[in-house]
Amino acid sequence: MASSRRNTASSRGPSTASDILDAAERLVQGRGFNGFSYADVSSELGITKAALHYHFAGKAELGESLISRYNERFDAALAAIDATEMSAPDKLLAYCDLYRGTLRGQRMCLCGMLAAEYNTLGEPMRDAIGRFFDHNRDWLAALLETGRKEGALGFAGPVDQAAQTIIAALEGAMLVARPYHDTAVLDVVIDRLLADFALEQPA
Repeated sequence: MASSRRNTASSRGPSTASDILDAAERLVQGRGFNGFSYADVSSELGITKAALHYHFAGKAELGESLISRYNERFDAALAAIDATEMSAPDKLLAYCDLYRGTLRGQRMCLCGMLAAEYNTLGEPMRDAIGRFFDHNRDWLAALLETGRKEGALGFAGPVDQAAQTIIAALEGAMLVARPYHDTAVLDVVIDRLLADFALEQPA
């Protein structure tokens, strides 16, 4: 197996599946899934398209692996937030900062980019995108409910709707901020969200 990878790689050395996923993720976050090809990935890594097909039979399989890995990393980030002793408002800020950090790195949310191309993607990718947003909604809903019970967060209506509002606001703000090449639009939306969900403290 290892020797086969070496034979298909360029002089840069063997390219692993992780290298391919890293390159493809950058391309998707910059151009969208339909905006890049295997030729773009092979050019960036200096390997043949045959080497790409060795790891991922086709672009659809590559896309599924991209979402799976992104979901795992995002889940780990949410678990890290859960593991802290921060207050509910601070955990909400930490969640928003995940989006802010992505945009500061001149990237978009991977699943947000893919959602814009939803109708052009295969069913396994569409299902995986749905799971990403469902999990984020459920995590936020649990956080909001905890914050409301503790008297630290306040909002009207069902908790699931409040969670969806936060996700939609962050994803939309990232798209609107993109043409301006800075985080100003996203920063304003995050500040507004935190203010809207925070309970007024007594004087």
